[in-house]
Amino acid sequence: MSLASWFRWNEPPSRISQRNPTEMVVETLMMELNWQTKQAEKQQRERENEYRKIKTGVDYGWLVSYPKQSYDISPAERLQLEDMCTKIHPSYCGPVILRFRQLIAEYDPEVQEVSRLFRSVLQEAADKIKEEEEAKKLARQWNTKNKTSLSLTTFKSRSRISPFISDIKTISEDVERGTQPTRRVWSMPEFRHAK
Repeated sequence: MSLASWFRWNEPPSRISQRNPTEMVVETLMMELNWQTKQAEKQQRERENEYRKIKTGVDYGWLVSYPKQSYDISPAERLQLEDMCTKIHPSYCGPVILRFRQLIAEYDPEVQEVSRLFRSVLQEAADKIKEEEEAKKLARQWNTKNKTSLSLTTFKSRSRISPFISDIKTISEDVERGTQPTRRVWSMPEFRHAK
């Protein structure tokens, strides 16, 4: 028995498993959050170093060693953010990332504020998705109402009533038959003199 059969070197590489689009959206958005958090932390350290340089007048940057532990989001907050990410449609993933980057560039937040900005962007996107779904629902309802009303109008149009030729007996016809026809011009109203 060969050693190669124990290790699966000779087998063709398996295809990448097809993942759920929601999982991919969550992973992509959370990776963006982690990256932006690290960038904010790096910028915050640089600002602190600049402040120390200005304050002391001496650059000890070459001497400073940064702790390996960095700022991390609490597990409860991370779960909440992941839950919010699941509500984002895959087509909104790119715009959410762009909006998040735009807010980061605009506000230049502290490390602790990055997750709050991310939460606000996710909430904004979820609200927009909800509004669009409601608009689509209303449009579908309008279209179905429109179709039923059109079918009613076609039904009504099949049974036409002519004002001059009628098979329907009315009280006014009976009354008119009892009186003598008067001569009048149809374009002019009839005026009667009171005696």
